[in-house]
Amino acid sequence: MTTHQLVRLLAGSVTLIGVALTHWVSPWWLLVPAFVGLNLVQSVFTGFCPPTLILHKLGWVDTNDVIHWGGRR
Repeated sequence: MTTHQLVRLLAGSVTLIGVALTHWVSPWWLLVPAFVGLNLVQSVFTGFCPPTLILHKLGWVDTNDVIHWGGRR
């Protein structure tokens, strides 16, 4: 899995969870998908993406942007 695939997976999952919580708990949960959308838009312009930053700091990403869960062996 590449970092781009992981970012899309995380964004989609958090958005769906936020919408479900909005439906069943409170309308205030719509702030979660709104935050995800804003973060995706800002990452296009700035190149800053927190999940990929964390993975790089952990040393789980190689030079081809492929994730090695638990680190490289």
